[in-house]
Amino acid sequence: MSDVEYLRSLLTQYDDFPKPGVGFLDIFPILRDPFAFETLITHFVHHITSQTIPKSVLKKVDVVVGLDARGFLLGPTIALRLGAAFVPVRKKGKLPGPCSSVSYEKEYGTDIFEMQKDAIRPGQNVLVVDDLIATGGSARAAGQLVEMQGGTVLEYLFIVEVVMSRDWQYDKAPIYSIVQYN
Repeated sequence: MSDVEYLRSLLTQYDDFPKPGVGFLDIFPILRDPFAFETLITHFVHHITSQTIPKSVLKKVDVVVGLDARGFLLGPTIALRLGAAFVPVRKKGKLPGPCSSVSYEKEYGTDIFEMQKDAIRPGQNVLVVDDLIATGGSARAAGQLVEMQGGTVLEYLFIVEVVMSRDWQYDKAPIYSIVQYN
């Protein structure tokens, strides 16, 4: 069994969560299993070091941005393995100090993401990581926050991509997902 098949087999779907008509894919079984979590992180790091970094101009990743909240579970470990910084993107009002903010549409309404204004320096190469991409609103907002600070998004990384849901293609950076789900 490949690592992708293995990780896919651990995902659990819950229908009608968090609201009727929505199917929720739970990544927590992967996090509860140390071997599975190691497989996940190793898969991401292998992809980044063999595909993403060689295609980048500066041949390095400076910052890994994790989206509130499941991106916080993946981002710090990936950043540590790459020798990069970790920067959180949080919902409005959750970060101290001056912040940049961007509003975005999500599956069930509008929200606002923030990033501390001094978190990324101009010219830094950035990866954006989260557990799942559906419509892409939160990923796009994170990319806008990175650009507002002068950083360059090299790639967006997700465990799962809900293929039929995404209503945008971000032309400045590719999207990589381990598991594609319809």
